[in-house]
Amino acid sequence: MSITTQNFKHVSYLWDDAVASKLEGKEVDLLIYRSNILGADLRITNYGGGNTSCKTYEADPLTNEKVEVMWVKGSGGDIGTLTKAGLAGLYVDKLRALKGIYRGLEFEDEMVELFNHCIYDLKSKAPSIDTPLHAFLPFKHIDHLHPDAAIAIAAAKDGEQITKDLWDGQIAWVPWQKPGFDLGLQLKQALDENPGIRGIMLGGHGLFTWADTAYECYINSLEVIETASEYLAQNYGKTRPVFGGEKIQSLAPEQRKSQAAKLAPLLRGLASSENLMVGTFTDAPEVLQFINSNDLSKLAPMGTSCPDHFLRTKISPLVLDISADEDLSDLTALKEKISVAFQAYREMYGDYYEKHKHANSPAVRDANPVIIIWPGVGMFSYAKNKQTSRVASEFYINAINVMRGAEAVSKYVSLPLQEAFNIEYWLLEEAKLQRMPKEQPLSRKVALVTGSAGGIGLAIVEKYIKEGACVVVTDIDGDRLQQTSDALLKKYGKDSFLAVKLDVTDGKSLEAAMEATCLQFGGVDIMVNNAGISISKSFEDHTDQDWDRLNDILVMGQYHISKAGVKIMKLQGHGGDIVNIASKNGLVAGAKNVAYGTAKAAQLHMSRLMAAELAEDKIKVNVVNPDAVIENSNIWEGGWGENRAKAYGIEVKDLPQFYANRTLLKESVKTSDIADAAFVFVSGQLGKTTGNMLNVDGGLAAAFPR
Repeated sequence: MSITTQNFKHVSYLWDDAVASKLEGKEVDLLIYRSNILGADLRITNYGGGNTSCKTYEADPLTNEKVEVMWVKGSGGDIGTLTKAGLAGLYVDKLRALKGIYRGLEFEDEMVELFNHCIYDLKSKAPSIDTPLHAFLPFKHIDHLHPDAAIAIAAAKDGEQITKDLWDGQIAWVPWQKPGFDLGLQLKQALDENPGIRGIMLGGHGLFTWADTAYECYINSLEVIETASEYLAQNYGKTRPVFGGEKIQSLAPEQRKSQAAKLAPLLRGLASSENLMVGTFTDAPEVLQFINSNDLSKLAPMGTSCPDHFLRTKISPLVLDISADEDLSDLTALKEKISVAFQAYREMYGDYYEKHKHANSPAVRDANPVIIIWPGVGMFSYAKNKQTSRVASEFYINAINVMRGAEAVSKYVSLPLQEAFNIEYWLLEEAKLQRMPKEQPLSRKVALVTGSAGGIGLAIVEKYIKEGACVVVTDIDGDRLQQTSDALLKKYGKDSFLAVKLDVTDGKSLEAAMEATCLQFGGVDIMVNNAGISISKSFEDHTDQDWDRLNDILVMGQYHISKAGVKIMKLQGHGGDIVNIASKNGLVAGAKNVAYGTAKAAQLHMSRLMAAELAEDKIKVNVVNPDAVIENSNIWEGGWGENRAKAYGIEVKDLPQFYANRTLLKESVKTSDIADAAFVFVSGQLGKTTGNMLNVDGGLAAAFPR
């Protein structure tokens, strides 16, 4: 089948001749370019799925002779974001020479260590278990991809015959086998027995395609995937409704989101019985089609087929047996019912482990479900961080697509449980997990910071993100929030934060922000009350409106925001932190500051009262008292600077130095200083501290607690 670039309907043709022409003759650069554009289309392969390679001739650093080198995606990488640093560069002749010492399937794992003796580029990423799958094929450019359409055929009961017929024998078939050295030999054998083929389908696993140039390899991959996709499209609903037809109807979109946001913290809490998890929710059309179908009860327990899908989604999802329009105003009774379902899942997983473990298997891992399905509403996923839970969700959508395709043309076949276990508890996978870097202090935590599009709030946001948290950035100023969001996206990526407009004095605005937080991350662990204003007037000049505005934002804002966070924290059942950014003005009496100082004093004492009451739920409440933090702040607005300068008998321009000079340390207080204080309370270093306050003011004797 030959397809022009204008005829692709099911995959994206992203090759840019202008870009590629600048890389002409640079095969490794072309490999990276091809990999990146392949990885940009989730219909071709998901995050971390598949691998690509090319072979070049390089000068041997010891002999200066030309030697063949294979450049292949290294362990744990992603082709969509691949760079040179993510490649392993290995001597081809040394890799192929390993055939002489290969001792058979029982000794597969020992071969991975031997790959290190074949490394040409000493800056290489660790070679992956898929390395030999590329080594024995003679082609210069090779793609190993996990396209939904191809895996649907690979996971079909009649997949081998479909492959033969659909591509007229141009795609060979190799039955399912765990990746490794032997599978590499089988690929070479399939090529030898079928000379002139354009690719190989791996049963239940994925697709190999190749060519002698990067562009031809790219086109070959797209053409094969397009053919598979079109074949499936022509067969959907042909012999029976997709997934057996609709069993239940979805709620309306807004109702789905409302229900999901209410239940997400409860699910997160239960899914975090061993380790705190971060959530993702989706009600994508393909998800709803599957979870609302007659075939859900048949297909969901079967699990996935492709190893990449399985490793990220566990052997099967948990399907909730609750009505989509369940009344969630009181979750007490429902929590007990869902807890029973979670326990049944954990017992099922424990039984799966015990029945299939080997003498040298790693210890059983977290038995909680990763994927949770709520028919009529959507799908939740829970994992160690946002990226991992999002990717798990994407992979289960891939699995749904595979099941839909396989059922349209044949019958879906999942991995046998023993094979699934052998992948999940593979010693090489365990070794990869053990090599993962130590988690950061705020990993697995979700924080919401009010008034955080600039100044102190933004400094706290960035500190928390750098320490591993997912952060909800909120502000009343929509334009400023958008600018901050754009900057954070470039700096930290989409999985680190969520930007939500929030007016702390508006109940509907708060409700929407909390719903968005629960939908994006599954719940919240840290609430930082930072939103505020300053009004500096004499006692007699203050108006009732001044008092009301300060009270509404500082005092009532802290109350309402904290209350919303506490509700979620209690539902999760894993404690939490509230950090209130107050002020030294809550402790020190000064001129032209009566309303602001009174509001800050109220914030301080409210914090003590909250700490006393919330301790039984392991929710800690602490206070940071800044002073004179002017950096990147809106505090100058509204005449505040002029009034404070007048109160001190100085000019506005001299305020920063005036504030520094009045401290014991004679230093200005920066936003980063406040962020450090806000971090230390939630870092785990002060896990038994609540009802406390920390002055960050450069040292003001008048503000010393006493």
